[in-house]
Amino acid sequence: MRRTGRWAQEPGVLAQHSNHQVIRAMTLKSLGMASKVVYQRCLPGGPWRRLLPGVILLHNNDPTPDQLVHAALVYAGPDSLVTGEEACRRYGLRLTPSREPKVHVLIPHQRKRISSGFALVERTERLAEPWLREGVPLAPIVRATTDCVRRIQAVGLAQEALIEAIQRGRCSPAALLEELNRGTQRGTAIPRRLLTEWSDIRSVAEAEALRLAKSLPTPPTHQNQALHDQAGSYSGRPDFWWDDVGLAWEIDSVEFHFRSADYARTLQRNTRYAALGIAVVQTLPSRLRTEPQEVLEELKAAYRAAAARPRPPVRLAAAS
Repeated sequence: MRRTGRWAQEPGVLAQHSNHQVIRAMTLKSLGMASKVVYQRCLPGGPWRRLLPGVILLHNNDPTPDQLVHAALVYAGPDSLVTGEEACRRYGLRLTPSREPKVHVLIPHQRKRISSGFALVERTERLAEPWLREGVPLAPIVRATTDCVRRIQAVGLAQEALIEAIQRGRCSPAALLEELNRGTQRGTAIPRRLLTEWSDIRSVAEAEALRLAKSLPTPPTHQNQALHDQAGSYSGRPDFWWDDVGLAWEIDSVEFHFRSADYARTLQRNTRYAALGIAVVQTLPSRLRTEPQEVLEELKAAYRAAAARPRPPVRLAAAS
């Protein structure tokens, strides 16, 4: 059958009107292709593939992640934004993949569009200005993170996503909590509880450290409790403490603070520890995520070394 229409007569016209080889069926029709022909070419064995209602992929191989994202945006319509897990990944956050990943898109509240296939469509009255990453309009990272965690039911995975956003995405716990309060309350119980517990970025790192420490053969006995020497003088307040062997674990503040006064206080603390014979392990917050097994091995080795020498002459402050 002889092909007619601009799509057949002008080489390259389909590439000009598609994005990552994704195109609307209506666009094909505007280029002179009959509706019947469009969908015939999408039948099994045909050269094209139908990804979503009215959205065509101009080849029949499996779509790439980028093609899925652009297909969801084409389906959602103008002014739509990618949010949730996909947006978080495009901001550089490292997340555990969902079992059934979706491309979550936000659309203006007045538009009528329902979710379909891999496209999770959500209407919103608070459509923010897009952040463009490699040509993809993204919701702001705070909004993308909260949209992601609202759909996570496992506490550990929600904590992982929030910590990534705080440490790698530079989102403050307060900003994330404020965004949760502004939006729908569905699915916010877990992230709201976690963020309420985390008053600042240091508390987030300590929460991650505590989760890691629970897998040790001998977890720490105390957290953030003051130590005194035999004369009653203040010795320190380690982030984590093993009272049986006198071992301290400090989540190093160098990644949180850059003022000389903060650094000086860290040096003074370490000097007091050394004078009393307190063994101390210092860990950068970033290593809790990037090198968890190495951190655990360091703590195990430090515990064995601390247990092999006399316990330092310090005591925990009496509970008030």
